[in-house]
Amino acid sequence: MNITVAGGGSWGTAIARLLHNKGHNLKFYIREEETIYNIKNFKENKEFLPGAFFNGDVYLTTDINETLDDCEIFVLGVPTSACREVLTKIKDKVNKDTIIVNLSKGIEQHTHMRISEIANELLPNNSFVALSGPSHAEEVGKDIPTTVVAASKDDKAAKIVQEEFTTPVFRIYTNSDLVGVEMGGALKNIIALAAGMNDGLEFGDNTKAALMTRGIYEMSKLGMAMGANPHTFNGLSGIGDLIVTCTSMHSRNRRAGILLGEGKSMQEACDTVGQVVEGIKTVTAAYELAKEKDIEMPITNMIYRVLYDNYDPMQAVEDLMTRKSKDEIEQIFYE
Repeated sequence: MNITVAGGGSWGTAIARLLHNKGHNLKFYIREEETIYNIKNFKENKEFLPGAFFNGDVYLTTDINETLDDCEIFVLGVPTSACREVLTKIKDKVNKDTIIVNLSKGIEQHTHMRISEIANELLPNNSFVALSGPSHAEEVGKDIPTTVVAASKDDKAAKIVQEEFTTPVFRIYTNSDLVGVEMGGALKNIIALAAGMNDGLEFGDNTKAALMTRGIYEMSKLGMAMGANPHTFNGLSGIGDLIVTCTSMHSRNRRAGILLGEGKSMQEACDTVGQVVEGIKTVTAAYELAKEKDIEMPITNMIYRVLYDNYDPMQAVEDLMTRKSKDEIEQIFYE
């Protein structure tokens, strides 16, 4: 198929490599000339995904318009904050039959919109698919077996993506719960920040297990309030992505959390990680959504306070541990 990938970061590069090496007619839109130079001359993105090599020459361009005429699938491989900008650039130029596939995992600040909602606003006639799950770019780029989920309201579009993106080392399931898959992918980054802080504070496995378990509960609560199927959070885009993001050093959110737990500022943590840390922006949207929906999300609340109110991480842990005692299986699941 004729496929465009927009975004030369690690995840965009990993998916572009996968599709190119599978034999699709790939056009790779990248803003940075240096990234284009490296892929053109060395067949790898040396800065963001070293060691992941493209087979043969790749169609590379800094002009997004060059990629749109015959595009059958357009892949958004940019951070959440850049999705609206890219979709605005293509909205009057891309064919209405083009499937939009999103790789980012976040919620737009201020509007609290999911990427599918932004796409529906700007390109209402195009099918939209969210690709999510436990999938570090560093491992996908090395052909390490990975399994993800393609979520869409359009079952046909999800199955096309499933077929065209699947390889012997990249397995895809479909899911019609677009809300749940998008919310799971976004909210797990907040819990990964907390898991990283756990490590930075030199706490142990007990603490991290508690954070992850109560974290998936928080994710489910807000997701259900947004219209998600609670069972989705037991799947790849929920607990699956949460596990990998909270436990791996490939995770930018976990790495940023470690630095925060060690006493670094939010800006110092982001500068050290060197790439977008989605959870830092997502926590603001989640914090505001929880207030709007009147949902108690204590972990999210504490991460927000640490990031934006300069609250002491150690005190945040004590506050969480000394909250009012309650039953584990709370009312929302019965409802």
